[in-house]
Amino acid sequence: MASSPLLDTFKRGEVDRELKLLAAQAVVAPRADEQIELLVMLTGDADPEIAATAEQTIAKIPSAELAAILAGVSEETRARFAAKGIRPAGTAPASDAPLIDASPEVEDAPEGEEQLSALQRISNLNVARRIALAMKGTREERAILIRDPNRIVTAAVLSSPKMNDTEVASIAKMQNVSEDVLRTIAKNRGWLKNYSVVLAVVKNPKTPVALSMNLMARLIEKDLKLLTTDRNVPDALRTQARRKITGGDT
Repeated sequence: MASSPLLDTFKRGEVDRELKLLAAQAVVAPRADEQIELLVMLTGDADPEIAATAEQTIAKIPSAELAAILAGVSEETRARFAAKGIRPAGTAPASDAPLIDASPEVEDAPEGEEQLSALQRISNLNVARRIALAMKGTREERAILIRDPNRIVTAAVLSSPKMNDTEVASIAKMQNVSEDVLRTIAKNRGWLKNYSVVLAVVKNPKTPVALSMNLMARLIEKDLKLLTTDRNVPDALRTQARRKITGGDT
């Protein structure tokens, strides 16, 4: 399977024990293929409680449901279940739902409070509920959550099955998101197939210069010319854009 920002955050060890335990309980519930990869990873955790909890969660998933999604997971994960007699059953279905979901329900705001208190409501949620909202909430709620100081929350936003190229481009234009968010977008090959995403990442002043320089090669001449006079981007980027326009880039 293609990796995801949420799964990558767990792989890099940027998640505390409490959150790993919640994930092992299926409280952090991404789409099916991501969830099974995450649960399998947690079965090997050094903390015996986390490892045992992940095993118990996997044991609750019917074999038929597991078999139905195994075609879309890594070879290592398929081998784990093959040893238990569970093998892929055909092509993995395109499903955004987790195999098992113990995450908090995403509740609608009380009438009259939708827009006025959205930021306040979200700030009062614990991490597990913010992650659930990032995965299942509205675009407006994701626009707030993408600025969350907790990396796992922003990773959940970028891993949301509701995310599309248009929304990613909109996020890439935001100058109040973290550098980590922009790095994640800039390294996603699928999103970079969309020209609007590439342009937004290059023009965002918070994007690391090395990433912007690399992506600049994809810009059309019109946007390169505009970049040469864009005072919001670093000097090095404007200089490189001018070199490309004049043919001085070798």
